[in-house]
Amino acid sequence: MNGNKPDTKAGWADPDEAPELTEEWFDQADKYHGDVLLKRGRGRPKAERPKQQITLRLDADIIERFRATGPGWQARINEALRKAS
Repeated sequence: MNGNKPDTKAGWADPDEAPELTEEWFDQADKYHGDVLLKRGRGRPKAERPKQQITLRLDADIIERFRATGPGWQARINEALRKAS
C-alpha cells in the first residue's frame, strides 16, 4: 500500500550534526503533561478587565453609523457607552 510513496529524507544523517540542546532551546520547546500541551506565554496577554460577550439589540441606523466608521466600530460603541455612563 505504501509502494507509491517516496521515502522521506532524514533532516541529517550524522547524529554529531544535530543541533546543540541548550537551555534556550528547552525554554522555547513546547511542554506537555502527559498528552496535554501546557499553555505558554504565547498570544495576547490577559486583560485586567476582560470583556464579556452579551447580546444587545440596537437600532439599525446606530449600527450603520458606527459600521461606516470602519474597523473597530464595536470598540467605538463600547467607548460611547462608557462616556454615557
